[in-house]
Amino acid sequence: MEKQRSRPPRPPGEPRWVAMFHEPAQDTWRVGAESSYRSPVLYAVGDMTQTVRARGDEVTVALWGPEDGAWRLYDTPSATAPAPAQKRPAPGSHEPARLAERMTDRRHQVLMAGLSKAGLYDLSPEDGEAVRALADRLDEPTVRRVAHWLSASAGGR
Repeated sequence: MEKQRSRPPRPPGEPRWVAMFHEPAQDTWRVGAESSYRSPVLYAVGDMTQTVRARGDEVTVALWGPEDGAWRLYDTPSATAPAPAQKRPAPGSHEPARLAERMTDRRHQVLMAGLSKAGLYDLSPEDGEAVRALADRLDEPTVRRVAHWLSASAGGR
């Protein structure tokens, strides 16, 4: 039987944007980010979600925000889905393959950071595959340029 999670508690104080993360070991909720503005909180949620998923842990996020002067719990269902497992081809020789894998991972991280800054923090499995394909095919300067464009696009928010 699956253990049911506790409902996220309403944050204290005046309504603002607050991201709360569930800690399954203690069955508690902890504030992960808060701001008067939604964008910085969503950016922080993206970064924290990537970090927790990279560790192989489950992520559950509750997003609270203001609505008509009161608190409102916003739906964040896809943040609870586990990250898809990364598929790697079998390496032929260990050292060059490890270097190539590290560089691809680095390019992937740069693209994910750019997407997070642009407000796209919780990607579908298809989006993840598209990012992985870009990281596999583009060189480092091109990836950095694309990430810069994504970051710049968030400046108008």
